[in-house]
Amino acid sequence: MNDGDVSKQIQQMVRFIRLEAEEKANEISIAAEEEFNIEKLQLLEVEKKKIRQDYERKGKQVEVRKKIEYSTQLNASRIKVLQGQDDVVNDMKESVSKELLRVSNDKKGYKILLKGLIVQSLLRLKEPAVLLRCREVDKKVVESIVEDAKREYAEKAKVQPPKLTIDDKVFLPSPPSKADSHEQYCSGGVVLASQDGKIVCENTLDARLNVVFRQKLPEIRKRLLRNPGA
Repeated sequence: MNDGDVSKQIQQMVRFIRLEAEEKANEISIAAEEEFNIEKLQLLEVEKKKIRQDYERKGKQVEVRKKIEYSTQLNASRIKVLQGQDDVVNDMKESVSKELLRVSNDKKGYKILLKGLIVQSLLRLKEPAVLLRCREVDKKVVESIVEDAKREYAEKAKVQPPKLTIDDKVFLPSPPSKADSHEQYCSGGVVLASQDGKIVCENTLDARLNVVFRQKLPEIRKRLLRNPGA
């Protein structure tokens, strides 16, 4: 083999190596691009997932805030309604309380009422000896009816008339000195207690009014709910 042939062979080998290298480089480039695209898609999906999660989280936060705001407004409305009902009930009670103050103005009717309250209290206590307290302005009226009240109680309870002592040192609060007075007062009635003071029957007009209002309050509230503008 002469030098020319050797040279040709070498050139062919060089071309072959170069071609094989180019093909290998091209394969590596394609593989690298494919790997890059895969990683890019994976990163894109990760970011998309983060955005979706962030959107969902913010959406839930908005929903929670809406629920809290609605609940707050609803509670505020309920409190406002209840406050309005309380104002109406208190106004009703105050109006009735003012009417109670006029009961004692009817001397004859109030005398009959006092006797009935004393008899009722004696029947509740069923004690052989009791202490009676009244307003100082009612003392004379009470003294005039106490014996009749004792007899009526004895007849109803089928017992001996009790020993009844009228407290002439401690009296129930007096009527208010003026219409808009905020001082403690009593509209009338009596308070009876056992001799040892352990059993007490508060039978004042104000106490009876409080009992009636406590008993009737659910019914009053129902009517106010049915007639919110009343």
